[in-house]
Amino acid sequence: MPGGRLTYEDRQSIAAGLAERLGYAEIARRLGRPTSTISREVARNGGPGGYRADRAHQATEGRARRRRRAPSPAPQVATGGYGRDPEAVRDLEEGLTALLVQTGVPRTTARVLTCLYTTDSGSLTAAELVQRLRVSPASISMAVGYLEEQALLRRERDPGRRRERYVIDDDVWYRAFLASAQMTVMLADAARGGADVLGAATPAGARLGDMGRFLGYLGDDMVQTAERWWQIFVAHRTAGRRYGGAGDPCHVTDVTRVTDGT
Repeated sequence: MPGGRLTYEDRQSIAAGLAERLGYAEIARRLGRPTSTISREVARNGGPGGYRADRAHQATEGRARRRRRAPSPAPQVATGGYGRDPEAVRDLEEGLTALLVQTGVPRTTARVLTCLYTTDSGSLTAAELVQRLRVSPASISMAVGYLEEQALLRRERDPGRRRERYVIDDDVWYRAFLASAQMTVMLADAARGGADVLGAATPAGARLGDMGRFLGYLGDDMVQTAERWWQIFVAHRTAGRRYGGAGDPCHVTDVTRVTDGT
């Protein structure tokens, strides 16, 4: 159920639940709503630490009024011809974008990534992104450059045309996570080297030493996690199964099985 359908009383309950440090799932259970509705509602209205019922309700009503007054400038929603509810898709896109922004991703970049992910083809041209998001070509170019640096998309030449397409591959998060793991290992090495330079017994040296040990452990763990996921991913593709079903190699129980080595 989209966040726009929440009542003011619902939002007060959400704020109270956050104040009690309840998880989204527990808040959703109390309200009889999907967990995703609560997470999107909180994400686009200040996050867990800044959520306020009155401000969230006013912001939602303001968005609804802007849509009614000026529907044409609103970003296009691609329902893909599957009978999807455009309003629900729009709420999904807004919520996912808000969560990405909270992780530090620039807003336009987050919108581009969300747009690519929620497009069934998983690929769009710069012109298509400009049309869908109603931003400038320069903004798209900057966003694509950022996402390329993070290994979150790739470019490919559009067959028969002098233009590029921006593509989200199925293994994109594996590659991005692995790149992050490799950078973490490099930071760990740099910190350990810094500890040697400053002297391990000095306060600054000890601080860098702790940093190096933590990041070294984390980096190794990230690499191992990426390798385990790759085994699951390859098994899934080899079996030719769809994501999300029971018995799917991507299912959480199978992740546990691979992790345990059984």
